[in-house]
Amino acid sequence: MPPARLAVALGLALLMAVPPLLPKYALEVLISILFFGYLGACWNILGGYGGQFSFGHAAFFGIGAYTSTLLFLRLGVTPWLGMIAGGVLAAGFGLFAGYLSFRYGLRGPYFSLVTLAFAEMLRVVAVNWKAVGSSLGLVVPSRGSAPLQFLFAGKLPYYYVILSMVLGALLICRAIERSRMGYALAAIRENEDAAEASGVNALATKLSAMAVSSFLTALGGTFYAQYFAYIDPSLTFGPAISIGGLLPAIVGGAGTVAGPLLGSFVLTPISEITRAVLRGRAGADIMLYGLILILVISFLPNGLVGWLRSRRALAGPAS
Repeated sequence: MPPARLAVALGLALLMAVPPLLPKYALEVLISILFFGYLGACWNILGGYGGQFSFGHAAFFGIGAYTSTLLFLRLGVTPWLGMIAGGVLAAGFGLFAGYLSFRYGLRGPYFSLVTLAFAEMLRVVAVNWKAVGSSLGLVVPSRGSAPLQFLFAGKLPYYYVILSMVLGALLICRAIERSRMGYALAAIRENEDAAEASGVNALATKLSAMAVSSFLTALGGTFYAQYFAYIDPSLTFGPAISIGGLLPAIVGGAGTVAGPLLGSFVLTPISEITRAVLRGRAGADIMLYGLILILVISFLPNGLVGWLRSRRALAGPAS
């Protein structure tokens, strides 16, 4: 077996077997790692492969969280179905926002600002709309262990749910990377005008990536709502979710399959450690975390995966 596949197989075996043996806090950290790795993989489809840097993926996340939670609380629809409904609504909203942006040629920072504006618009609507709980948010009632209702008594089942979601998202990224759509996205990322001149339908390709990315992000919103049993506009539509999704992909390696998960395995523990070490010093943990990010991005512009590939390429001739 090639070394890369062997490493993946061993890593997957550890992720499957070790969690039941972990203490509660370590399991929660591991869930956070997988959660942000999942969001990073979702963002990576549009931002990494297509080069369309969205700062507003919280819009799709919030749509997914609120749709499944409202269907559960108001109509008794299981979140397993509600998350699909949320994903469809988020994909529709993504197509709407993407068409308005791409149709009129918004690129780079202009597209980033537009996506951020859409997320903020939904946040303001949710804050002022009593039907969705306004600024007080919504609470998912605890009913003990009810797997059919996406409710579990302990953390371990949630871990295996998010692990399955991460693996599914990575497999989708891998399929896209090797597909015609993946090559078209890469061409658009490098030079959109040249891609169109070569026959690539840039608008349709970017809209397809937007739909897939927003659908998967919305599923993450449902997981968040069920795991924490509480959502409000500032949590689900806020910039922290958008930033939490794009940073693992950038640090790990945007436009790569393993990059978002690898980035999350680095960033999430650093965040937890700095928060614990600098507890009581307001803002100090965020400053240190930001400094680490600046250093990583400055010295590893292609992310950790890019650095590992360059090291392997340098070691190749010697071996």
